Amino acid sequence: MSTIAKVTLEDGMKFVGETGSGHILVMDAAEKVGGRNAGPRPAELPFAGLAGCTGMDTISILRKMRQVPDRFSIEVEGLERREEHPKHWLSIRVTFTVDGEVAEDRLARAIELSRTTYCSVSASLRDAMQIEYVYVLNGKRVVL
Repeated sequence: MSTIAKVTLEDGMKFVGETGSGHILVMDAAEKVGGRNAGPRPAELPFAGLAGCTGMDTISILRKMRQVPDRFSIEVEGLERREEHPKHWLSIRVTFTVDGEVAEDRLARAIELSRTTYCSVSASLRDAMQIEYVYVLNGKRVVL
């Protein structure tokens, strides 16, 4: 077994984490619950991880297809959340926004490969919640 992450309380609600790859990150809570807003909330991190994971897969696949966008970003939005504790997400939307000379069929294929085959974060989350995938290519929105 190898360590994936370790966190240590610094003060208040601020935790300093170290990932298994040796990177440091700070997590904190809102001031109204004893934090100082010095870092992201822990519940935001899986979704940032999902965006980063699927983004790295998708851009890598696109580059292998010789499709190089001018702009490329991923946004994760919460759609439905439980009202009772634990207030976990029931559904989210992952939106890829891509501008440039990228073939639509290749973009759709790259996203599909990431979401079904390569992205380990997607694989970890998909049984826990509904994940909708959308892309906006040069202003045209498509739900996958």
